[in-house]
Amino acid sequence: MIANLGLFGALALLILLALRGKNIIFSALLASLLIIITNPISLAESFNQYFTFGKLGAFSFAGKFFVLFACGAMFGRVMGESKAAASIAYALADKLGAQKTLWIITIACGLLTYSGVVVFVVIFAIYPLGLKLIEQAKIPKRLLLAAVALGSGTFTLTALPGTPSMQNVIASSALGTDLFAAPLLGIIAAVIMFGGGIWYLENQRKLAIANNDFYIPNSDEMTNDPADDINGNQMPRWSLAIIPLITVLFCILSPRIIMAVFGSKIALGDGLFSQLMQFSSTQLILWPSISLFIGCLVALSLFSNVRSRALSVLGDGTNDSIIPLINTAAVIGFGGVVTQTQGFGDFVQLLTTIDLPPLLSMFVSVSLSSAIVGSSAGGLQIFLQTMAQSYLDMGIPVEVLHRIAAIASGGFDSLPHCGAVVAMLTITRMSHKEAYKDLFVVTVMVPVVAVLVIIGVASVLY
Repeated sequence: MIANLGLFGALALLILLALRGKNIIFSALLASLLIIITNPISLAESFNQYFTFGKLGAFSFAGKFFVLFACGAMFGRVMGESKAAASIAYALADKLGAQKTLWIITIACGLLTYSGVVVFVVIFAIYPLGLKLIEQAKIPKRLLLAAVALGSGTFTLTALPGTPSMQNVIASSALGTDLFAAPLLGIIAAVIMFGGGIWYLENQRKLAIANNDFYIPNSDEMTNDPADDINGNQMPRWSLAIIPLITVLFCILSPRIIMAVFGSKIALGDGLFSQLMQFSSTQLILWPSISLFIGCLVALSLFSNVRSRALSVLGDGTNDSIIPLINTAAVIGFGGVVTQTQGFGDFVQLLTTIDLPPLLSMFVSVSLSSAIVGSSAGGLQIFLQTMAQSYLDMGIPVEVLHRIAAIASGGFDSLPHCGAVVAMLTITRMSHKEAYKDLFVVTVMVPVVAVLVIIGVASVLY
């Protein structure tokens, strides 16, 4: 009884500390300590093994995915400092008009994350431009946050086939599938997430106009006019700005296409090209990382405003990756401690034996795992390490498990203690009270609806 109370108390403590804006690494350590005190598990083993270097250890995760985080952050830094990201967003604004500001922000963030830019980096890249756009369109700041979250943390993060996001790569690496697993299910879910999220945001925009609710800039917030950059010849043309994004996607896609067309010949070949294709198909974490680095090189060759300081920009990008990586790793380490408790074992036993259809039971398992640690990557990692095989044994096709698990991980992960939510609110200087309702709708409610729909589709098709 005390052990289970400690488990739920630790989760409540983690959420409470997040709501109060406390450091997520400290919060994860403190919550882990509460679990250790209230459960019959070793203090030394918990912090030396389960939290740090175990299968779900913080540093096991950080070591495995460091290169992917670093390359994504470097690419984001190059796209941000070259003003290529702003150029793409400004071009969308010019084509669609100010009244479509929420569409513009969502699409711009989606393009960046689908090409591999880490969510945290997207926030930094788009936020200054977004402030200017919502000021011109007279939209409240809370909706800017929701649009950024919709574009960077939903359909491109978990649903669209081929995305080099952490969630898609984790599933691919653990299951031996590729990044395009169950593409139809992913596309259907992505359409629902984008459509449902935009519908909600547009309704909120109309209500805000009716209530005379709009953003008023503060003197300490940067809202540089993109036109100033164009006049100063600092912003590249959008047609050039989009080339690095296309390059990253092409690098990720091309081995799959080539293998599909010439697979048997390549598999039997021993030339350099055959070795490269085989390398790209087996290195499920490293290949997307290499693709992102190639995108960095292309961007540096195209944009003269960053070319002369290339090493500094790439170095700063590497630094950008550290906090997101360690924050994510910390909540995974917390999950590593959670999985050692009897309460979690009982939880797994209950979920895998409960009288529910296997796909629905899997959705509940992934969702609760993500909710516990406040991280889609962390929750997905826990599920794949502890429960996935049970569902495969039930007859769920591995590609379907990959896609549904990835999408399900991106629903209840966005509770108040989610590291990305806390970071976004910190960067934009808003509170949970001001902005979390809209974030909850677009990052929790809409994705949950999407995954329930594709569960129904998968039940019919598979």
